[in-house]
Amino acid sequence: MKNRILIFLFLLAGLSAFAQNGYQIKVTLKPFTSGYLYLGHHFGSKQYIIDSAAINSNSEVTFSGKEKLFGGVYMVIFPRKNGWFEMLVDKQQHFSVVADTTDLPGKTQFTGSSDNQLFQVYQKMAQEKGKSVFLLQKQLKENPANPDSVRIKSEITRLNDEMQQYREQFIKAHPTHLLSAIFHVLQEVKVPEASKHPGGKYDSAFAYQYYKQHYWDGISFTDERLVRTPVFEPRLQRYFSNVLMQHPDTLSKAANKILDAAISNKEMFKFILSSLTEKYINPTYMGQDAVFVNLFERYYAPGKADYWLNDKYRKAVFDRAYSLMANLIGEKAADMNMVDSSGKPAPLYSIKAPYIVICFWDPTCGHCQTEVPQLDSLFQNKWKKKGVQMYGVMTDGGKKAWLKFIRDHQLKGWTHVYQLPAVKDAEYAAGKPGYKQLYDVYQTPVLYLLDKDKNIIAKKLNHNQLDDLLQLKMK
Repeated sequence: MKNRILIFLFLLAGLSAFAQNGYQIKVTLKPFTSGYLYLGHHFGSKQYIIDSAAINSNSEVTFSGKEKLFGGVYMVIFPRKNGWFEMLVDKQQHFSVVADTTDLPGKTQFTGSSDNQLFQVYQKMAQEKGKSVFLLQKQLKENPANPDSVRIKSEITRLNDEMQQYREQFIKAHPTHLLSAIFHVLQEVKVPEASKHPGGKYDSAFAYQYYKQHYWDGISFTDERLVRTPVFEPRLQRYFSNVLMQHPDTLSKAANKILDAAISNKEMFKFILSSLTEKYINPTYMGQDAVFVNLFERYYAPGKADYWLNDKYRKAVFDRAYSLMANLIGEKAADMNMVDSSGKPAPLYSIKAPYIVICFWDPTCGHCQTEVPQLDSLFQNKWKKKGVQMYGVMTDGGKKAWLKFIRDHQLKGWTHVYQLPAVKDAEYAAGKPGYKQLYDVYQTPVLYLLDKDKNIIAKKLNHNQLDDLLQLKMK
């Protein structure tokens, strides 16, 4: 009998352990009594739904699954997907919550989740102080000459300082809590006061370097929970867009340092690498495609991202990298085996000039039909007398239309060229990249500026931007 009891207790212990696997979140959300509630989570700047459940007549649903959820900030989304309330999911994944849409988070109650009870306290305080700050800021905005403005600004500062102090105290009391990780991301760098700068007076260079060096203090690049919060990606984007000098080498070094720190955590590494890839694969500023090429050569090409790449994404990344590697700013431009309008060889490297403007264009392209004559006007009136040479490459449109456009618009003084079909076929048969890949020409017109040694100075500018750059260079 005793052995049977022991076996029974052992089985109960096993069932209890099994019951805690996966996740089970019971939600009561008034006033809804029909339809579906949805379980979602933040993922950087986006939100994703991962589960749904039908609401019963008591406003109840239960979300459950056999696998544990990744830690992060999750959302219970309303039936019409027009609102939600947030909660934390971390180690505690079996709990219940009762809420009412008429008072969030005021009437929200969690059972079995101390993480969310702490989160709820913070939410209520943040809501109250946030409302007070908003009303004070509104007073200043409506009446900038308010005689009480000094007191109002002081009150705003006090409320913000109280929030900051709360976060700092919370971090000390709960160092491993998900909310502490979020608070670290929300913290701003405190630059030392001017008296502590070199020489005892404010030094902008010192302040900038201090801010940059301490920007990531307390933030772990192996804490994958941060991926599923709305706060980490904005800080990452701000660092690369506003904190760092916008030079490709500086950006690449910073990206490598962060990714190398994150590589031991698959989720965080994947998130940061994909975010930076999206940012620099088609960058806002000329020359920053070198950052993407750096990411490709350091992480994609060696296979460090293979565990999450699908075929479509992999092809897009590899194709784009191969299109950019040969035409980075500062690199020597590839020669082009072209012939002129009479069929005589006219390769790029036969052109001798202090500056060469390459124009890839199509006579049937509407944008080209506007841009090319304007480009020619700048060449004839400004650039030609300075020794600048035009190398115009017909990409498509047919020889007849090409020659007609040249005649009709009197594009004189250019070296007009195109590639013979036989040459194109031979390059393809030999496995060599064509000029469109070498120069990343997948739309027209595309302009490049080369120096006398055929080094790429600039690319993909419009004619006005190119003129500004040339005037600066020729000074």
